[in-house]
Amino acid sequence: MVAATKSMGNPFRTDEILWYNVGVWGDKGYAVPNYGNDQATLNQTIHYLVDVMGRNLQAIMIRPDADMRTPPNINTLTKVHKLILRARAILAGRAVAPAEPRMEGVHVMPAPEVFVVYPCPYFHVRSKWLKGWAGYILAAISEAIQHTENRVAYEITTDFAGLVGQYLHRVYTQMAVELFGVPAEQAKALDFALTDEQLAGYNPAQFFTSTEMMDPVPVLEHIPTEDDLTVVSEGIPVTKLVGVMRYPSGLSAPGGQLGTDGAAETANPQAFAPPPVA
Repeated sequence: MVAATKSMGNPFRTDEILWYNVGVWGDKGYAVPNYGNDQATLNQTIHYLVDVMGRNLQAIMIRPDADMRTPPNINTLTKVHKLILRARAILAGRAVAPAEPRMEGVHVMPAPEVFVVYPCPYFHVRSKWLKGWAGYILAAISEAIQHTENRVAYEITTDFAGLVGQYLHRVYTQMAVELFGVPAEQAKALDFALTDEQLAGYNPAQFFTSTEMMDPVPVLEHIPTEDDLTVVSEGIPVTKLVGVMRYPSGLSAPGGQLGTDGAAETANPQAFAPPPVA
């Protein structure tokens, strides 16, 4: 529930990506978007967009590449490519400009729909690329869920598209520049898309050192099967979420350490004591 994002030791809620701390999924560092106190929407486009991005992100983040620090393989990158283009198409095709007349009902309106989220690996992900991209996309989903236009039936605006789209654009630009060698000025164009030839020519060894191309084999004993993932792959209505909270960062705070709930705990007076004089 929403109250889970506010801890006993901290009077404030958090805008951070939320830790899905439920059983094994909490141990594996799964996360969900931050939905704040917004659980439902009247806007069918936003509901659809949140679902499309969430399902596709989960499918990407459960891939083996998330467990490795080596550059992602082309299958994973193609899935990221398709996720971005799919979300872009929804935003571009449905957004209306400020001066464009909007479709409005007179006697009817849609029934509210509860948002559905798809917990995915995030906090323990070893791939710096996938973790960074997941952070952007989870932020995009969070922005969509909490946006004012959830009060509006039928339409989204170009302002909404710009806010959500900026995160998607950042993912795509980083992928194109760092993994495909596309010049930054070209990749930053809002309509840029990788060609089939560029995808087919993927060769990370051209850009990365031999050290970056190797990684110790991660722990293999705790890889969930497709059946195990069913409980999260079907999606969870935000009204049914339990165990969501701020992820413990381990940061220090004046007077103590930050606990799991973000509150300062009593400091150990011996923690920084100088060694005894001989």
